[in-house]
Amino acid sequence: MASVSMTTAADLVGRMGTRAAPLVIDVRRRAAFAESERVIAGACWRDHREAATWGRALPRGRDIVVYCVHGHEVSAAACAELQALGLAAKVLADGFEGFVAAGGPTLLRAAMPAPWPERPTRWVTRERPKIDRLACPWLIRRFVDPQAAIYYVDPGRVPEIATELDAVPFDVDGVAYAHRGELCSFDTFLDLLGLEDPSLRHVARIVCGADTARLDLEPQCAGVLAISLGIAASFADDHEALEAGMLLYDSLYAWTRRARHETHNWPPVPRERAA
Repeated sequence: MASVSMTTAADLVGRMGTRAAPLVIDVRRRAAFAESERVIAGACWRDHREAATWGRALPRGRDIVVYCVHGHEVSAAACAELQALGLAAKVLADGFEGFVAAGGPTLLRAAMPAPWPERPTRWVTRERPKIDRLACPWLIRRFVDPQAAIYYVDPGRVPEIATELDAVPFDVDGVAYAHRGELCSFDTFLDLLGLEDPSLRHVARIVCGADTARLDLEPQCAGVLAISLGIAASFADDHEALEAGMLLYDSLYAWTRRARHETHNWPPVPRERAA
């Protein structure tokens, strides 16, 4: 077998939660996948022996990472098939076990809604999103299912449309993915999916404070509230608002991970003094 390109767990973790994140495909043998309690956040499962078939449906021009248990022959075989199709595929070095050891975010497989992983998931909530209903779809698209369909509908029709479309309702009364006490729906998603990531938990506090009028939870809560209300006031189309919200939460997540301790001084220090 010809050599295949590799990527590391650190590189994959560094790109997760962004628009530039690769498409992640779990190609562990069916038995290993079924026995495992977890999957890498945002991954879908496919049979490695059929990569030449399902690979034809993958998007061109997007980076792809495939992983098996240890990053050996199973993922290498799938990657070789994808590369033969002209796709930018790489094998995750050290596989799933290495990713977990590196502290990469994973999901509880049993928490994923059926019929995942056979098709993309569907999620439905109330129309006119502002905070939680922008933040939760961002979380779904970035860490649960990049291909997920999000539906915004009349509040009174959420249950019937969820049933008709076989979709998961969220951020409405009486469903699993909703507010719990002082916590908002974003927190509930993290809890039910078993998605543990310190940066996501930080984002969750900001979202919760903005969404529940507790702006003292984090200094950024008031800013997220103002920007979210501005997004809602700028777009009549809910999905256009979601696109703007995706950029907001991409940026907020990147700030929690890489720029939280950066400061911005004014007036700027003159170059000669800085030297």
